[in-house]
Amino acid sequence: MTLWIAFAVMTAAAVLTVLWPLARKPGDRGTGSDRLVYQDQLREIDRDRAAGLIGDAEAEAARIEISRRLLAAVDAENATPQPPSSQANARRRRAASCAVVIVPLIALALYLKLGAPDIPGQSAFARANESGEDRSIASLISQVENHLARNPNDGTGWEVIAPVYFRLGRFSDAVMARKKAIALNGDSPARESDLGEALVAAADGVVTDEAKLSFQRAVAGDVHNAKARYFIGLADEQDGNREEAAKEWRALLDDAPADAAWKDFVRAALARVTSGPPVAGGPSAADIAAAENMPEAQRTEMIRGMVQRLADRLHADAKDVDGWMRLVRAYAILGDRDKAKDAAANARRALSDQPDQIKRIDDLVKGLGLEG
Repeated sequence: MTLWIAFAVMTAAAVLTVLWPLARKPGDRGTGSDRLVYQDQLREIDRDRAAGLIGDAEAEAARIEISRRLLAAVDAENATPQPPSSQANARRRRAASCAVVIVPLIALALYLKLGAPDIPGQSAFARANESGEDRSIASLISQVENHLARNPNDGTGWEVIAPVYFRLGRFSDAVMARKKAIALNGDSPARESDLGEALVAAADGVVTDEAKLSFQRAVAGDVHNAKARYFIGLADEQDGNREEAAKEWRALLDDAPADAAWKDFVRAALARVTSGPPVAGGPSAADIAAAENMPEAQRTEMIRGMVQRLADRLHADAKDVDGWMRLVRAYAILGDRDKAKDAAANARRALSDQPDQIKRIDDLVKGLGLEG
């Protein structure tokens, strides 16, 4: 709006500049200015002569010269053709119409053709300093978050920011964004599998009951959803059902396209449950790649550090049954059977008022062969 006001003021100023000389009458052009000067000089000679400032001879000579110039000025003025009044008025009207109507229309047409009236205004400083590098990921996320704070029902916005949260490790935020996207945009197999993946990441790699339900809904809507089928197999592995996990992953590989990039990852998971001891579920692809590039001692140390952090967290949140199950499995993988049994015993004490959850712990201990 400010831009259009500025345009209006500039246009009015330009039109006024054109119309100002046109508003003058034809007789006001100043062609008789010399005549008036000479007449005033004649009167001044008479005053000087009466005051005795000049003699009669000088006064007469000056009068003759000025009179000659006055006659020449009058002759020149009469020789200049003056247009009739009606013709002059017509010309002024045409010029005024051109200034008032045609000039602004031409200017507007050029702006609409060459300008960009739909683009919001931006200061010259902002334009000069704007660059892709300066717009960091944090600032972009902040912009989206501010937009969503003002427009919480923008399902597309939640859909866009959810994977960004996930890649940045903000898993709780990713879960929240995925749930809002489903609530606003509707359910779909892809959205359910993405929500389940975020729930697994937020639970430190454990396929929780809520996550498993999301994966099951995804497969119910699309039997070829590879992500959901993988995590369902991982849930079976984490629950100690290694045969079910192997069955699920074999079927997934049988249905996989020839160029599927994830086939090697699933083959590694299948090999894990068909040979050797069961392993803890839920490492990310980045964790696996990092561990494979480490020396054995360093890799073991990294795993023990992760397990210790999980144990420390369970001291603060002792009601996390999925965390207890993951801790028991992790100790079993490391060969610390005594620690695995102690973790199971601690879990039973912490969950003494939840018999259903204790049963899950008992089934896991049995599946890992920790009894006796």
